[in-house]
Amino acid sequence: MQEFQSRPVFEAKLRRRGIYLLPNLFTTGALFAGFYAIVQAMNGRFEHSAVAIFIAMVLDGLDGRVARLTHTQSEFGAEYDSLSDMVSFGAAPALVIYEWALKGMGKWGWIAAFIYCVCAALRLARFNTNIGIVDKRYFQGLPSPAAAALIAGLIWLMLDFDIAGTDVRWLAWCITLFAGLTMVSDIPYYSGKEINLRKSVPFITALLLALFFFALIPSHPPVVLFCLFFLYALSGYAMWIWRRLAKRKRKMIEGQQA
Repeated sequence: MQEFQSRPVFEAKLRRRGIYLLPNLFTTGALFAGFYAIVQAMNGRFEHSAVAIFIAMVLDGLDGRVARLTHTQSEFGAEYDSLSDMVSFGAAPALVIYEWALKGMGKWGWIAAFIYCVCAALRLARFNTNIGIVDKRYFQGLPSPAAAALIAGLIWLMLDFDIAGTDVRWLAWCITLFAGLTMVSDIPYYSGKEINLRKSVPFITALLLALFFFALIPSHPPVVLFCLFFLYALSGYAMWIWRRLAKRKRKMIEGQQA
């Protein structure tokens, strides 16, 4: 009887530690896209590098959702996803921006690229250790995919307007440091995890999403994507200021009532 009861427990542990093909294929695709971005940067094809980072971001967003929908979450998948993120959103953006704009700045260039890379590693480590502790509605610090998209969007935007990286190297330097340091900050960012795709949504919401993905982004991808992630990066600071002001106002009201 005791052996019969312990068998489901053993199978559950084995299931959590198993390797599932479908979600890990998406993770491998994201890892390949990050590696491809590095290779293309070494060959001077920076537009391909930027697009590859965006593709990695899309695939990274799909692997977790696929795992949850198919009930194939595992410890292996979580660890593999973190390692893939470090390559695609840590090392790849740092190396691409360095090759594109920061290479001619000497030590200032590689220091900025390294700060971004180490901040991405710290951001991922903190995220893994804080799972189940922080509010799931908000990220603590700028998510690494959004930081990588900000850098990739800048490169793609400048290339679209035929602006060389050396002409905007200080702008690239500032954006790199801004993205890196914001990742390890305590600035809150809306996660969108409370959105349930299985539930029905208002027609106007579905219409706006369709127009955004099928009309606005295809109209001019470099401009739209860079503006989108730049505004998202600023939204955390706006939320932080709003919370501080609301907290100060609440304390003043409590002080007056006392």
